[in-house]
Amino acid sequence: MEENVKGTMLESDQESAQESAAGPAAPTDPEERRSGFYLLYEADIEATSRGEGSPSQEVYLDNGRLADKARYTGAVGDEGILQLLGSCAGLRELVHSIGISVRADTAVTFVLHNWGKTQIYETGTRLGISCPGDGTEVIIRLADIRWSEDDDVPGKLGFEFEQAGQLGTASVIFYLNDGYEVPVLEKEPPVPFGSPEYQAMIAKSLLHAGNNRRLKLALDKADRGEEMTIAYIGGSITQGAGAKPIHTGCYAYQSYSRLKEMFDPEGRDHIRFVKAGVGGTPSELGVIRYERDITRDGAITPDIVVVEFAVNDAGDETKGNCYESLCLKILSAAHQPAVILLFSVFVNDWNLQERLSPVGYHYQLPMVSIKDAVTPQFRLSKQEGNLISKRQFFYDSYHPTTDGHRVMADCLVHLFTEAAKWPLDEQDIRLDQEPVIGNDYAGIRLIDRRDTGSCAVIDSGGFTETDAELQMVEMDDHPDGTPQFPYNWMHTPVSGRDSFKLTISARNLVLVYKDSGSTAFGRADIYVDGVLFRTADPHENNWTHCNPLILFQHKERREHRIEIRMAPGEEEKCFTILGFGYTE
Repeated sequence: MEENVKGTMLESDQESAQESAAGPAAPTDPEERRSGFYLLYEADIEATSRGEGSPSQEVYLDNGRLADKARYTGAVGDEGILQLLGSCAGLRELVHSIGISVRADTAVTFVLHNWGKTQIYETGTRLGISCPGDGTEVIIRLADIRWSEDDDVPGKLGFEFEQAGQLGTASVIFYLNDGYEVPVLEKEPPVPFGSPEYQAMIAKSLLHAGNNRRLKLALDKADRGEEMTIAYIGGSITQGAGAKPIHTGCYAYQSYSRLKEMFDPEGRDHIRFVKAGVGGTPSELGVIRYERDITRDGAITPDIVVVEFAVNDAGDETKGNCYESLCLKILSAAHQPAVILLFSVFVNDWNLQERLSPVGYHYQLPMVSIKDAVTPQFRLSKQEGNLISKRQFFYDSYHPTTDGHRVMADCLVHLFTEAAKWPLDEQDIRLDQEPVIGNDYAGIRLIDRRDTGSCAVIDSGGFTETDAELQMVEMDDHPDGTPQFPYNWMHTPVSGRDSFKLTISARNLVLVYKDSGSTAFGRADIYVDGVLFRTADPHENNWTHCNPLILFQHKERREHRIEIRMAPGEEEKCFTILGFGYTE
């Protein structure tokens, strides 16, 4: 075990714990033949670069996610057991020991980290143990651990590797204390990809064929050997979360690869790929970063753009205005690209398809619903004809497995295949009509430290530094992360108390600031025309990512003065302004 200053395993217990951990693939002592359930079952894992620490695969357990893993991966239905998983005290009451087995080229360190009550990431127990890569099960007995008295809830588990990009598979099983029983996990048959029954399931994903003119013209370009670019914008599912490896296992790359098989079998390499998924962000941010991340400030003219925000837009302050604005921004381009709306789904069968699909119907856009394809399957038993279970489709509560990403890719490919057969619609879609939700952000532009824009006057005050610890995203087919909003303004403990000031004439303005789990970051007060508008808290989500916030919205341009200064008592903390989006 590795020692941690916050308290993990008693030093005197480490040797005996390692001996118990070196046992065979399953406990053989009769009193250790316990009931148990899997959190991970032969799951793919991949080493991803982190801002700090070793490259790792992380699985978050907070906010009900541990219970979700037990329910959908471990087939646990006992509500009393699921409730115990909501706290560290309940976990220790329920669980006797944790079994971990890893298959990888090298040894991998398994990490379990509890969140603390006092300081969420710093005062909870963090323990780790080296696991051989040959599949031998390593056992952690909870009674052998010196737990921190400040433990609150299970935070995350992880697998730390030596190098980024390393792959493996892992299983994690919770063995239960006497008095608790759960069903034995039955191994499922593989998903019957390509079978007639599977194809029938995929066909249900075509929610709306829409006007095919733009899509068919793009596919015809590819068929003729002309350069054609397909682009994808969305959240973490588009980024590739859950797929292994993330950059080629994701649904975006898989569907692009299938397009190449369909229209470039000779390897002419005329079909191009652009991917811009950013985890934890809604279309409110997507509409701001479209030119930067998709068109690369005019260098790329995509022919097809897949828009995937159906599970991210719960955080969209505009309730669909930004989503429709993003679609119109893309559709209004002079080269007339096609837009496909893709509706992914969470493990609880939820998405925002009902809110967002009216945009597709209004502009006659092709729409593909993963929810419509797979959720009927989740209600069937294998005897009733189930083809894919939630355990097989979902890596965690939110993201698909590599097989789940393949299902998503197959749903898109079904649309491409069908569109190639259809006669060409003679008329293009109509954009000269009233929006169904709103179009107030269709013309939005980005302001950052590199290009402040002609209509803004900026005094950075004490926000003089540039933050380099940013959300990292695997763009296009790159395995390495690209920093988001690198041209930013950062306040540090030594920056002083001068505020950041921006004067702008615009119809609306969106602030983008950095969310962080670091206690070095503090809150900032935001003033609009001298009146306190909001206190921005970078710990609302407690992980490093980009957070948009609308500061004002009007039908006509108005001049406003924005002032951002550290909240009272937090002047010696950090806060990062990533950028702004504005519409003239």
